[in-house]
Amino acid sequence: MVSRVKTVAFQGIEAVPVDVQVMVAPGKVGIQIVGLPDKAVAESRERVQAALHASGLSMPPKKVTVNLAPADLPKEGSHYDLPIALGLMAALGAIPSDMLAGYVVLGELSLDGMLTAVAGTLPAAIGANAIGLGLICPADCGAEAAWASGDMDIIAARSLIQIANHFRGTQIVARPEPAVRAAPANLPDLSEIKGQTVAKRALEIAAAGGHNLLNVSTLDLNDLNSASLIWSQGRLGWYLHPPPLTGRREGAARGYGGKASSPLRIWDLSAC
Repeated sequence: MVSRVKTVAFQGIEAVPVDVQVMVAPGKVGIQIVGLPDKAVAESRERVQAALHASGLSMPPKKVTVNLAPADLPKEGSHYDLPIALGLMAALGAIPSDMLAGYVVLGELSLDGMLTAVAGTLPAAIGANAIGLGLICPADCGAEAAWASGDMDIIAARSLIQIANHFRGTQIVARPEPAVRAAPANLPDLSEIKGQTVAKRALEIAAAGGHNLLNVSTLDLNDLNSASLIWSQGRLGWYLHPPPLTGRREGAARGYGGKASSPLRIWDLSAC
């Protein structure tokens, strides 16, 4: 029997659909992953086996083949752990395979079966919503994924067992609400910097327009004054009116690979 789970590969900011096919058949015991996996994907077989064991599911004494289709598309990252594990669980009958058909899945596994946050959740959620699918992701990524749409189905679980219980109906996982990270309380403020009027003005303009920053000075970033000037940008965005939802969602997907962050980005070329 072959079970199928949908996930994505990232090409820039684009989430390209990937079909995870898992087959359990007689043969040499072990897991083999094919379909141009990189080192992180190839190592997922160890994380998947350990996580399934910790979740109380024994590996079958058979050959498990995992194909990541299309086979000519390079697969990178640890977010393939969860779709591979769920595909294997479906192939073993631990969860209904038909229930997974309506979701895109991504997430990294810990050895104890817990789910770890991964980058790219928001672009994956936007891509899944565009084709009418829901999303299964780690709990720490749920608030980020919820920005994709107000009505898409999102399962943000903390462990493999929680996902299995959700599909059995014994432990329903509530849909997460969209949220942003709170501003750290210990960031310096522009008002604390004396002088440097031109530099502060540049920061204010960049924050107001949602632009990035490029540091081309010869100052060492370890210098207190320079560091204070640069890191004070962290507060700028919290004093401004937030951009529209569409703008925030697009900016997060394009500028940060789906990671919530401050509204500015700084490149330092002083050491070049």
